[in-house]
Amino acid sequence: MTTPLLAVEDLVVEYPVHGGKFRAVDGVGFTVERGGSLAIVGESGCGKSTIARSLVRLLRPTEGRILLDGTDIATLPERRLRPLRRRVQMVFQDPYGSLDPHLTAEETVAEPLRLAGVTSKAERARRAAELIDQVGLPSSALHRRPGEFSGGQRQRIGIARALASDPELLVCDEATSALDVSVQAQVLRLLRDLQAERQLAYIVISHNLGVVREISSEVMVMRGGRVVESGLTETVLAGPAEPYTRALRRAALDPTTMRGRKPRALVSAIVSASDPEATSATAPEPATPS
Repeated sequence: MTTPLLAVEDLVVEYPVHGGKFRAVDGVGFTVERGGSLAIVGESGCGKSTIARSLVRLLRPTEGRILLDGTDIATLPERRLRPLRRRVQMVFQDPYGSLDPHLTAEETVAEPLRLAGVTSKAERARRAAELIDQVGLPSSALHRRPGEFSGGQRQRIGIARALASDPELLVCDEATSALDVSVQAQVLRLLRDLQAERQLAYIVISHNLGVVREISSEVMVMRGGRVVESGLTETVLAGPAEPYTRALRRAALDPTTMRGRKPRALVSAIVSASDPEATSATAPEPATPS
């Protein structure tokens, strides 16, 4: 039996809130095979982005294990974690805020290479140029700064930076949500092509079921920090077993759902549709967005 690239077991993440603790992720477990893809979906605050940040150790889990090729990285000290970081990289939601506005595209992509020990400046520049080309940007982009690019172009730079360390797993946290529909399609096509070329594994954090269908073979639905349903993407989305998943699907299919609705109002609508006994009470907001 082969060891999965990533295995998460009984993951718990708690935040301090009002003198107590708020459990943002409560006993979550899943696996991702090499070259595989898993989407984690749910409304805002369900814990999906907290999981993403835990996987790349921007957060340290409260309990549980995160096994990367059999090695538990959940509690590793930074000294031992550092050489493993290159294997799991993240593409962030905001394609502008995640880039240093003072660095050119070449400098942005070359920085992970420097941290990985590539000492030759010429070699870093060569590899940065290759990556910029691989994500579909012209060579003229190398010497421009983030403010000179469109949102889709900035996200391509973010992807190139994530690829610089030659990772085996990319964690994409709402990587297309800040982009318009046509640019979303371009970035999703790029991610699919890169997966085929590099045998990358993906974890895709999203609330957009259309994105999930396009890029992920498996899906895990979360509510209130727990997994409520999981399985093959087409199976779950075609015939969801849980009322909550059916409510998410209805919200995605109905273009009027979001019109004029505040995010918290949409969450309440989903909760009410999936649980007639639910009250209007909401969980306290954690210190870090989830």
